[in-house]
Amino acid sequence: MRKNQLIYFSLLIFCFSCGHTTTEIEKENSFAKGADISWLPQMEASGYTFYNDKGMPEDCFKILKTHGINAIRLRTWVNPSDDPHSGHCSKEETVAMAKRAKDWGMRVMIDFHYSDSWADPAKQHKPKDWEGLDFEELKKALYDYTYDVMLALKNKDVTPEWVQLGNEIATGMIYPEGHTDNWPQLAQLLNRGYDAVKRVSPETKIILHVDQGNNNNRFRWWFDNAEKYGAKYDIIGMSYYPYWLEGRPDYTETIDDLGYNLTDIMKRYGKEVMVVETGGEDNQPQNTFDMLRAVIQKVKSIPDGKGLGVFYWEPQSARSWSHYALSAWGDDGRPTKALDAFID
Repeated sequence: MRKNQLIYFSLLIFCFSCGHTTTEIEKENSFAKGADISWLPQMEASGYTFYNDKGMPEDCFKILKTHGINAIRLRTWVNPSDDPHSGHCSKEETVAMAKRAKDWGMRVMIDFHYSDSWADPAKQHKPKDWEGLDFEELKKALYDYTYDVMLALKNKDVTPEWVQLGNEIATGMIYPEGHTDNWPQLAQLLNRGYDAVKRVSPETKIILHVDQGNNNNRFRWWFDNAEKYGAKYDIIGMSYYPYWLEGRPDYTETIDDLGYNLTDIMKRYGKEVMVVETGGEDNQPQNTFDMLRAVIQKVKSIPDGKGLGVFYWEPQSARSWSHYALSAWGDDGRPTKALDAFID
Protein backbone atom coordinates (compact mmCIF):
# COMPACT_ATOMS: atom_id res chain seq x y z
CA MET A 1 0.00 0.00 0.00
CA ARG A 2 2.78 2.42 0.92
CA LYS A 3 4.60 1.59 -2.30
CA ASN A 4 1.44 2.21 -4.31
CA GLN A 5 0.95 5.53 -2.56
CA LEU A 6 4.47 6.58 -3.41
CA ILE A 7 3.95 5.68 -7.04
CA TYR A 8 0.66 7.60 -7.08
CA PHE A 9 2.16 10.73 -5.59
CA SER A 10 5.18 10.52 -7.88
CA LEU A 11 2.89 10.38 -10.91
CA LEU A 12 0.84 13.27 -9.51
CA ILE A 13 3.93 15.46 -9.07
CA PHE A 14 5.16 14.52 -12.56
CA CYS A 15 1.84 15.46 -14.14
CA PHE A 16 1.70 18.75 -12.23
CA SER A 17 5.25 19.60 -13.30
CA CYS A 18 4.47 18.88 -16.94
CA GLY A 19 1.33 20.98 -16.81
CA HIS A 20 3.16 23.85 -15.13
CA THR A 21 5.95 23.81 -17.71
CA THR A 22 3.45 23.82 -20.56
CA THR A 23 1.66 26.80 -19.04
CA GLU A 24 4.92 28.74 -18.79
CA ILE A 25 5.87 27.98 -22.40
CA GLU A 26 2.43 28.97 -23.63
CA LYS A 27 2.69 32.21 -21.69
CA GLU A 28 6.07 33.04 -23.17
CA ASN A 29 4.92 32.33 -26.70
CA SER A 30 1.37 33.68 -26.52
CA PHE A 31 0.25 36.90 -28.15
CA ALA A 32 -0.47 39.68 -25.66
CA LYS A 33 -4.02 41.00 -25.97
CA GLY A 34 -3.90 43.84 -23.53
CA ALA A 35 -5.72 46.74 -21.96
CA ASP A 36 -4.48 49.77 -20.06
CA ILE A 37 -7.09 50.16 -17.30
CA SER A 38 -5.33 52.64 -15.02
CA TRP A 39 -8.56 54.60 -14.52
CA LEU A 40 -10.33 51.57 -13.06
CA PRO A 41 -9.71 52.27 -9.34
CA GLN A 42 -11.16 55.77 -9.68
CA MET A 43 -14.14 54.48 -11.63
CA GLU A 44 -14.89 51.88 -8.98
CA ALA A 45 -14.38 54.39 -6.16
CA SER A 46 -16.87 56.74 -7.83
CA GLY A 47 -19.50 54.01 -7.84
CA TYR A 48 -19.41 53.18 -11.54
CA THR A 49 -20.97 49.77 -12.21
CA PHE A 50 -19.67 47.53 -14.98
CA TYR A 51 -22.08 45.20 -16.75
CA ASN A 52 -21.27 42.15 -18.83
CA ASP A 53 -22.76 41.39 -22.25
CA LYS A 54 -25.91 40.01 -20.59
CA GLY A 55 -26.45 43.17 -18.57
CA MET A 56 -25.39 41.65 -15.26
CA PRO A 57 -23.07 43.56 -12.86
CA GLU A 58 -19.61 42.01 -12.96
CA ASP A 59 -16.00 42.71 -12.04
CA CYS A 60 -14.35 44.62 -14.86
CA PHE A 61 -11.43 42.21 -14.84
CA LYS A 62 -13.75 39.29 -15.49
CA ILE A 63 -15.49 41.11 -18.34
CA LEU A 64 -12.15 41.90 -19.95
CA LYS A 65 -10.90 38.34 -19.54
CA THR A 66 -14.10 36.98 -21.06
CA HIS A 67 -13.36 39.17 -24.10
CA GLY A 68 -9.90 37.72 -24.57
CA ILE A 69 -7.79 40.23 -22.65
CA ASN A 70 -4.79 38.46 -21.11
CA ALA A 71 -2.52 41.37 -20.15
CA ILE A 72 -2.91 44.60 -18.19
CA ARG A 73 -0.94 47.84 -18.59
CA LEU A 74 -0.74 50.31 -15.70
CA ARG A 75 0.70 53.81 -15.61
CA THR A 76 2.48 55.08 -12.53
CA TRP A 77 3.08 58.69 -11.48
CA VAL A 78 5.61 59.94 -8.95
CA ASN A 79 3.49 62.15 -6.66
CA PRO A 80 0.03 62.38 -8.23
CA SER A 81 -2.91 64.43 -6.99
CA ASP A 82 -6.28 63.01 -5.97
CA ASP A 83 -8.03 64.42 -9.04
CA PRO A 84 -10.27 61.67 -10.50
CA HIS A 85 -9.14 62.28 -14.08
CA SER A 86 -5.58 63.60 -13.84
CA GLY A 87 -4.52 62.10 -10.51
CA HIS A 88 -4.15 58.78 -8.71
CA CYS A 89 -1.79 56.14 -10.24
CA SER A 90 0.54 56.33 -7.25
CA LYS A 91 3.04 53.58 -6.49
CA GLU A 92 0.67 52.06 -3.96
CA GLU A 93 -2.32 52.10 -6.29
CA THR A 94 -0.28 50.72 -9.18
CA VAL A 95 1.07 47.87 -7.07
CA ALA A 96 -2.41 47.00 -5.81
CA MET A 97 -3.75 46.94 -9.37
CA ALA A 98 -0.84 44.85 -10.59
CA LYS A 99 -1.45 42.32 -7.82
CA ARG A 100 -5.11 42.22 -8.77
CA ALA A 101 -4.21 41.61 -12.42
CA LYS A 102 -1.89 38.77 -11.44
CA ASP A 103 -4.61 37.22 -9.30
CA TRP A 104 -6.83 37.20 -12.39
CA GLY A 105 -4.11 35.30 -14.25
CA MET A 106 -3.10 38.25 -16.40
CA ARG A 107 0.33 39.45 -17.46
CA VAL A 108 1.48 42.89 -16.33
CA MET A 109 3.06 45.90 -18.04
CA ILE A 110 4.16 48.92 -15.99
CA ASP A 111 4.35 52.32 -17.69
CA PHE A 112 6.63 54.79 -15.90
CA HIS A 113 5.58 58.30 -16.94
CA TYR A 114 8.31 59.93 -14.82
CA SER A 115 5.93 62.75 -14.03
CA ASP A 116 3.29 63.63 -11.46
CA SER A 117 0.60 63.56 -14.16
CA TRP A 118 0.12 62.90 -17.88
CA ALA A 119 3.21 62.55 -20.03
CA ASP A 120 2.86 62.45 -23.82
CA PRO A 121 4.34 64.17 -26.91
CA ALA A 122 2.73 67.48 -25.90
CA LYS A 123 4.06 67.51 -22.33
CA GLN A 124 6.73 65.80 -20.27
CA HIS A 125 6.70 67.69 -16.98
CA LYS A 126 9.35 66.91 -14.42
CA PRO A 127 8.04 65.61 -11.06
CA LYS A 128 7.84 68.45 -8.57
CA ASP A 129 10.14 66.68 -6.10
CA TRP A 130 12.82 66.45 -8.80
CA GLU A 131 12.85 70.14 -9.63
CA GLY A 132 16.11 71.91 -8.85
CA LEU A 133 18.23 68.76 -8.94
CA ASP A 134 21.43 68.80 -10.95
CA PHE A 135 21.78 66.15 -13.65
CA GLU A 136 23.61 63.60 -11.51
CA GLU A 137 21.00 64.01 -8.77
CA LEU A 138 18.23 63.69 -11.35
CA LYS A 139 19.63 60.40 -12.63
CA LYS A 140 19.81 59.11 -9.06
CA ALA A 141 16.23 60.20 -8.34
CA LEU A 142 15.00 58.38 -11.44
CA TYR A 143 16.94 55.24 -10.53
CA ASP A 144 15.79 55.24 -6.91
CA TYR A 145 12.15 55.79 -7.82
CA THR A 146 12.16 53.08 -10.49
CA TYR A 147 13.90 50.64 -8.16
CA ASP A 148 11.44 51.44 -5.35
CA VAL A 149 8.38 50.72 -7.50
CA MET A 150 9.88 47.52 -8.89
CA LEU A 151 10.81 46.35 -5.38
CA ALA A 152 7.29 47.09 -4.13
CA LEU A 153 5.92 44.93 -6.94
CA LYS A 154 8.38 42.14 -6.15
CA ASN A 155 7.37 42.24 -2.50
CA LYS A 156 3.79 41.50 -3.62
CA ASP A 157 5.09 38.62 -5.77
CA VAL A 158 4.37 40.49 -9.02
CA THR A 159 6.94 40.33 -11.81
CA PRO A 160 6.05 42.66 -14.68
CA GLU A 161 6.65 40.99 -18.01
CA TRP A 162 7.29 44.40 -19.53
CA VAL A 163 8.23 47.87 -18.29
CA GLN A 164 8.01 51.09 -20.25
CA LEU A 165 10.57 53.80 -19.52
CA GLY A 166 8.62 56.95 -20.27
CA ASN A 167 5.36 57.36 -22.13
CA GLU A 168 5.21 58.42 -25.79
CA ILE A 169 8.68 59.94 -25.59
CA ALA A 170 9.02 61.10 -29.20
CA THR A 171 10.56 64.36 -27.93
CA GLY A 172 12.09 62.83 -24.82
CA MET A 173 11.01 62.97 -21.18
CA ILE A 174 11.66 64.87 -17.94
CA TYR A 175 12.14 68.23 -19.62
CA PRO A 176 14.45 69.98 -20.11
CA GLU A 177 17.28 67.56 -19.27
CA GLY A 178 15.75 64.59 -21.06
CA HIS A 179 14.58 66.36 -24.21
CA THR A 180 15.68 64.94 -27.57
CA ASP A 181 17.53 68.24 -28.08
CA ASN A 182 20.06 66.57 -25.78
CA TRP A 183 20.17 62.92 -26.78
CA PRO A 184 23.24 62.01 -24.70
CA GLN A 185 21.41 63.04 -21.51
CA LEU A 186 18.15 61.36 -22.56
CA ALA A 187 20.05 58.10 -23.15
CA GLN A 188 21.67 58.35 -19.72
CA LEU A 189 18.27 58.81 -18.04
CA LEU A 190 16.79 55.87 -19.93
CA ASN A 191 19.76 53.69 -19.00
CA ARG A 192 19.40 54.48 -15.31
CA GLY A 193 15.79 53.33 -15.53
CA TYR A 194 16.88 50.22 -17.41
CA ASP A 195 19.49 49.39 -14.77
CA ALA A 196 17.01 49.85 -11.91
CA VAL A 197 14.44 47.53 -13.48
CA LYS A 198 16.96 44.84 -14.34
CA ARG A 199 18.50 44.95 -10.86
CA VAL A 200 15.17 43.91 -9.34
CA SER A 201 13.81 41.84 -12.22
CA PRO A 202 16.39 40.74 -14.83
CA GLU A 203 13.76 38.86 -16.84
CA THR A 204 11.52 41.91 -17.35
CA LYS A 205 11.73 43.34 -20.86
CA ILE A 206 12.22 47.08 -21.34
CA ILE A 207 10.09 49.01 -23.83
CA LEU A 208 10.83 52.41 -25.38
CA HIS A 209 7.59 53.96 -26.62
CA VAL A 210 6.96 56.44 -29.45
CA ASP A 211 3.65 57.62 -30.89
CA GLN A 212 2.38 57.65 -34.52
CA GLY A 213 3.10 54.03 -35.27
CA ASN A 214 2.29 54.58 -38.94
CA ASN A 215 5.12 57.14 -39.29
CA ASN A 216 8.24 55.27 -40.38
CA ASN A 217 10.43 58.37 -40.65
CA ARG A 218 9.62 59.28 -37.05
CA PHE A 219 10.66 55.84 -35.79
CA ARG A 220 13.82 55.65 -37.89
CA TRP A 221 14.96 59.07 -36.66
CA TRP A 222 14.17 58.26 -33.03
CA PHE A 223 15.67 54.80 -32.81
CA ASP A 224 18.68 55.69 -34.96
CA ASN A 225 19.49 58.22 -32.23
CA ALA A 226 18.70 55.72 -29.47
CA GLU A 227 21.21 53.35 -31.04
CA LYS A 228 23.76 56.09 -31.67
CA TYR A 229 23.76 57.26 -28.05
CA GLY A 230 23.64 53.81 -26.50
CA ALA A 231 20.13 53.66 -25.02
CA LYS A 232 19.46 50.18 -23.65
CA TYR A 233 16.13 48.50 -24.39
CA ASP A 234 14.53 45.22 -25.45
CA ILE A 235 11.31 46.12 -27.27
CA ILE A 236 10.08 48.94 -29.51
CA GLY A 237 6.59 50.06 -28.47
CA MET A 238 4.28 52.31 -30.42
CA SER A 239 0.93 54.03 -30.28
CA TYR A 240 -1.47 53.86 -33.21
CA TYR A 241 -4.48 56.19 -33.12
CA PRO A 242 -5.97 57.15 -36.49
CA TYR A 243 -8.30 59.45 -34.51
CA TRP A 244 -5.39 61.65 -33.42
CA LEU A 245 -3.74 61.91 -36.83
CA GLU A 246 -4.15 65.09 -38.87
CA GLY A 247 -7.51 65.04 -40.63
CA ARG A 248 -8.61 61.98 -38.62
CA PRO A 249 -8.30 59.55 -41.53
CA ASP A 250 -10.05 56.21 -41.43
CA TYR A 251 -7.75 53.46 -40.26
CA THR A 252 -7.85 51.91 -43.75
CA GLU A 253 -5.75 54.83 -45.00
CA THR A 254 -2.85 54.19 -42.60
CA ILE A 255 -3.02 50.54 -41.57
CA ASP A 256 -0.57 49.42 -44.26
CA ASP A 257 1.85 52.13 -43.13
CA LEU A 258 1.63 50.67 -39.63
CA GLY A 259 2.36 47.20 -40.97
CA TYR A 260 5.33 48.44 -43.00
CA ASN A 261 6.75 50.34 -40.03
CA LEU A 262 6.41 47.39 -37.67
CA THR A 263 8.33 45.10 -40.00
CA ASP A 264 10.90 47.69 -41.00
CA ILE A 265 11.91 48.68 -37.47
CA MET A 266 11.97 45.07 -36.33
CA LYS A 267 14.48 44.26 -39.07
CA ARG A 268 16.40 47.53 -38.82
CA TYR A 269 17.06 47.33 -35.05
CA GLY A 270 16.68 43.60 -34.41
CA LYS A 271 14.09 44.17 -31.68
CA GLU A 272 10.67 42.77 -30.86
CA VAL A 273 7.78 45.17 -31.43
CA MET A 274 4.40 45.89 -29.82
CA VAL A 275 1.48 48.25 -30.23
CA VAL A 276 1.20 49.36 -26.62
CA GLU A 277 -1.62 51.86 -27.21
CA THR A 278 -4.48 51.96 -29.67
CA GLY A 279 -8.17 52.77 -29.69
CA GLY A 280 -11.09 53.93 -31.80
CA GLU A 281 -14.28 55.92 -31.43
CA ASP A 282 -16.81 54.45 -29.03
CA ASN A 283 -19.75 55.52 -31.20
CA GLN A 284 -18.38 53.58 -34.17
CA PRO A 285 -17.89 50.15 -32.60
CA GLN A 286 -17.91 48.21 -35.87
CA ASN A 287 -15.19 50.42 -37.34
CA THR A 288 -13.15 50.16 -34.15
CA PHE A 289 -13.63 46.37 -34.16
CA ASP A 290 -12.39 46.23 -37.76
CA MET A 291 -9.42 48.45 -36.94
CA LEU A 292 -8.41 46.32 -33.96
CA ARG A 293 -8.64 43.14 -36.01
CA ALA A 294 -6.43 44.76 -38.65
CA VAL A 295 -3.87 45.97 -36.08
CA ILE A 296 -3.72 42.55 -34.44
CA GLN A 297 -3.22 40.94 -37.84
CA LYS A 298 -0.39 43.32 -38.72
CA VAL A 299 1.44 42.65 -35.45
CA LYS A 300 0.91 38.89 -35.66
CA SER A 301 2.29 38.84 -39.20
CA ILE A 302 5.71 40.20 -38.15
CA PRO A 303 8.35 37.63 -39.17
CA ASP A 304 9.89 35.26 -36.65
CA GLY A 305 7.21 35.93 -34.03
CA LYS A 306 8.73 39.33 -33.24
CA GLY A 307 5.30 40.98 -32.97
CA LEU A 308 4.38 40.51 -29.33
CA GLY A 309 0.97 42.07 -28.80
CA VAL A 310 -1.60 44.86 -28.95
CA PHE A 311 -2.94 46.93 -26.03
CA TYR A 312 -6.13 49.01 -26.03
CA TRP A 313 -5.85 52.20 -24.02
CA GLU A 314 -8.59 52.38 -21.38
CA PRO A 315 -11.29 50.30 -23.12
CA GLN A 316 -13.40 50.33 -19.93
CA SER A 317 -13.37 54.15 -19.59
CA ALA A 318 -16.97 54.80 -20.60
CA ARG A 319 -17.45 58.31 -21.96
CA SER A 320 -20.22 58.98 -19.44
CA TRP A 321 -17.54 58.78 -16.73
CA SER A 322 -14.30 59.81 -18.48
CA HIS A 323 -15.53 62.11 -21.28
CA TYR A 324 -13.02 60.19 -23.41
CA ALA A 325 -14.22 59.36 -26.92
CA LEU A 326 -12.08 56.29 -27.60
CA SER A 327 -13.26 53.70 -25.09
CA ALA A 328 -14.83 50.36 -25.99
CA TRP A 329 -17.71 50.79 -23.54
CA GLY A 330 -21.25 51.98 -24.14
CA ASP A 331 -23.63 54.27 -22.31
CA ASP A 332 -25.38 51.15 -20.99
CA GLY A 333 -22.30 50.20 -18.97
CA ARG A 334 -21.50 47.24 -21.22
CA PRO A 335 -18.56 46.61 -23.55
CA THR A 336 -19.26 47.41 -27.19
CA LYS A 337 -18.67 45.11 -30.13
CA ALA A 338 -15.19 46.65 -30.45
CA LEU A 339 -13.91 44.65 -27.49
CA ASP A 340 -14.90 41.42 -29.23
CA ALA A 341 -11.91 41.96 -31.53
CA PHE A 342 -9.68 40.40 -28.88
CA ILE A 343 -11.64 37.14 -28.80
CA ASP A 344 -9.94 34.43 -30.85
